[in-house]
Amino acid sequence: MKHPGFRSSLSARLLLLTVVFVMIAEILIYVPSIARYRLTWLQGRLQDAHLAALTLDAAPSGAIGADLERRLLGYTHSFSIETTVGSTYRRMLGTLSPPEPEATFDLQASGPFALIYDAFDTLLQTHDRVVQVVGASPNEEGVSVAVVMDESPLRREMIAYSTRILQLSLFISLITAILVFFSLRWLLVRPMSRLTRAMMQFREKPEDASRVIRPSGRQDEVGVAEAELAAMQDALRTALHQRARLAALGEAVTKINHDLRNILATAQLLSDRLGESGDPEVRRVTPTLFAALDRAVALAARVVEFAKTGAPSIRRRPIALSELVADAGAALTAGCSGGDWINAVPAGLTVMGDREELLRVLLNLGRNALDGGAKRVEVSAVPRIGWVSLTVADDGPGIPWAARETLFQPFAASSKTGGSGLGLAIAREAMHAHGGEIQLVETGAGGTVFRLDLPARHLR
Repeated sequence: MKHPGFRSSLSARLLLLTVVFVMIAEILIYVPSIARYRLTWLQGRLQDAHLAALTLDAAPSGAIGADLERRLLGYTHSFSIETTVGSTYRRMLGTLSPPEPEATFDLQASGPFALIYDAFDTLLQTHDRVVQVVGASPNEEGVSVAVVMDESPLRREMIAYSTRILQLSLFISLITAILVFFSLRWLLVRPMSRLTRAMMQFREKPEDASRVIRPSGRQDEVGVAEAELAAMQDALRTALHQRARLAALGEAVTKINHDLRNILATAQLLSDRLGESGDPEVRRVTPTLFAALDRAVALAARVVEFAKTGAPSIRRRPIALSELVADAGAALTAGCSGGDWINAVPAGLTVMGDREELLRVLLNLGRNALDGGAKRVEVSAVPRIGWVSLTVADDGPGIPWAARETLFQPFAASSKTGGSGLGLAIAREAMHAHGGEIQLVETGAGGTVFRLDLPARHLR
């Protein structure tokens, strides 16, 4: 698998996400900021309007000429100016029929959300409006000023301010993104890329010890990941080495076993002729020889069966569990001189699995119990959500402590005389192939209990 390009890499995604998040933060800052900018601009207009209206107090007659009035209104970009003290009308400029305002904004009565709404209402206008702005004069306490004005200058100033904010936000976003990008690349992305390269190189040639990652010694999560990956690669190399040796050994054993079975077949034929001998001593030891040869042939067959590569091929079908247990009991008791097989599985209980493989598992468990000295083997089942737990319990003498630790390992010491140590290993392989599990629940002088967990439906 190739390394991802920059556009699809983690670095590019971090860069893009950083820009997006910073822009979102800038938008959250911009919303109240543009409202505050509009409020400050309008308060400045009210201040200029109040100063223009004060010229009426300087006039001896309380009135000024039309030319001065027009000039004052032009300086303040207003159509009319009114000032009041409390509830008493005081001064007015612009008496020549000012245009009717389309909207009125009272700065004293507007809350934060109203100011934000009015700011965006101004920005989103598609035509120039005439508006009236009412508010307290910043120059004199208790004086209220009302100005009728054209909104277009305010809108232009707000657009210019928004453009500056956008440019500044983009600049801050890029600078922040670059800083975050290089920081995360140094702290996270580069170590992750190193881990990825180490895994890819190890996958190509896992037996090569030089491809095991060398931890950097960092004390953070990346350092832990490096140490764990190195430990996993070492363990996997050891397991692969052992598996390769076992595979080679298994192949050699299979070839040897083929010749051994031919030799044993010849020995069986000769032993049959010994059974016809008239010598009493020969006839006395012949049954022991027959039993030894039978065990040798059975061991050779089991070795060949276990040496087959790959997991068992499972063909899942609905299986009536009670019938399966009954068939296993019939096969076991037919070849045994003693021992009771108790089928306590409820009728109608079904599992999904391969009938032959599951029958082999039950036969292995039952044969081990009866050959180990058990007089009674009881099989019961308990349904669970999506699973069935099958219990095989016997009243035998129990499994020796020395055999418990290696119970499911192939070719380990068997708990019965003459055993190959493959029965439970084959049983566990079959259970794993079904997606289930086999485990030893308890063992002792009172008997041994195994539990088989099987899926009640097909696991995908």
